[in-house]
Amino acid sequence: MTATELAVFESYKIRRHFDEQTETWYFSVVDIIQVLLQHSEFQTARKYWNKLKERLKKEGSQSVTNCHRLKMEAADGKKYLTDVANPETLLRLIQSVPSPKAEPIKVWLAKVGYERLQDMNDPSRSVDRAREFWRQHGRSEKWIQQRMMGQETRNKLTDYWKDHEITKEEEYAFLTNIIHQEWSGVSVKKHKAIKGLKTQNLRDHMNEAELIFTALAELSTRQIAESENATGVNENADAGKKGGKIARTARLELESKTGKKVVTSENFLPPVKGPRLK
Repeated sequence: MTATELAVFESYKIRRHFDEQTETWYFSVVDIIQVLLQHSEFQTARKYWNKLKERLKKEGSQSVTNCHRLKMEAADGKKYLTDVANPETLLRLIQSVPSPKAEPIKVWLAKVGYERLQDMNDPSRSVDRAREFWRQHGRSEKWIQQRMMGQETRNKLTDYWKDHEITKEEEYAFLTNIIHQEWSGVSVKKHKAIKGLKTQNLRDHMNEAELIFTALAELSTRQIAESENATGVNENADAGKKGGKIARTARLELESKTGKKVVTSENFLPPVKGPRLK
């Protein structure tokens, strides 16, 4: 977990962490509970959450199971293990707390970067919004089309994984990294570092060739997995290595013919403004 940040809802500060591998924000559950209770005392929210957690566990709620524990900085400046959850889990937990702030906090979660939660019933909304976002940030129509095609290829692969016993976010990240390492020669984390990225989405900063080879690796992986009926992490990891190798062979062939590396530091970050000379 990296990129610790404070988000603010009204006058309440909410701690959150960004997982670079899964590209997911995790929010402090007790901070969200405090907002819902509209109580100034943190300990009141903590006690409420502990009781709610016990009740949900007895009921067999998956929401508690999906919570993680991370060290987060408290008011005294020290770091303590804290229950955190991603937005999907938080939406389920919010339903368990009677509060007039339930709907506003849901809207707020969407506004801080999780509009996709509102798109479950209408996937076209997220597609249109993504296209418009890229246009506003100066991407060409050709780049946008390649990005969208790559995303469709990615979605088909993750759909396959979902239907073949890949259930945890950590497993999706693990398999994605295997494919990426195999075709590009670097891990997802290293690739982001090369481009100078932190919390940004790597694919949103890929050039034309990087997008194409990523899509080729994931397309090959899915088709190999389907032909072998790969099930579970180990079998899908093997398919990922085979699929990534196909894209790696093509990458090396292209690089030998052009003399140019496919993986580059090129990105779409705004230029860094240096100090003015007097």
